[in-house]
Amino acid sequence: MTTQVIVLNGGSSSGKSGIVRCLQAELPDPWLAAAIDTLVDAMPASLLTSDKGIGFGADGDVTVGPEFRRLEAAWREGVAAMVRAGARVIVDDVFLGGPASQETWRKALTGLDVLWVGVRCEAEAAAARETARGDRPRGMAESQAETVHRGVVYDLEVDTTHTESLDCARTIAARVACRPAPAHQAGTP
Repeated sequence: MTTQVIVLNGGSSSGKSGIVRCLQAELPDPWLAAAIDTLVDAMPASLLTSDKGIGFGADGDVTVGPEFRRLEAAWREGVAAMVRAGARVIVDDVFLGGPASQETWRKALTGLDVLWVGVRCEAEAAAARETARGDRPRGMAESQAETVHRGVVYDLEVDTTHTESLDCARTIAARVACRPAPAHQAGTP
């Protein structure tokens, strides 16, 4: 079995989306992208303005309610179903709950070959990118830069503070290419 899912976790403006696009160009087979931002964009407006959905504070704080969590769980299961149906998927997520967020993905992706990648970026660099983008509340990137990684276990980490997305993607692609299948899945007892 070869890698079927690449899960990228990093804070806002850490460079995950750029890495995803570069990975799609670098990897030899087609890979779909599944981004938490796309899920948020797909939410009805009512879930962006109530405590049941997801809220973004003026200081960059993110709060999530029960209806968002329900739909997020369905999204994760949908991503896993696509992989089980034969697609390879790169997940772009922000583990606001740290290891608890990773565990929800682990459960959804049970039985699949997953490469867990931490996408780091120094808080100051992420904040500068956030300001340049202009589409995020100020403070989100800085507050998430380290907190989303606490307690999360990775197979590989990249840092976009001084490394371009393409170079990070090439590091990840090389890991995917040389990743041996576990012995029990490679046909040996």
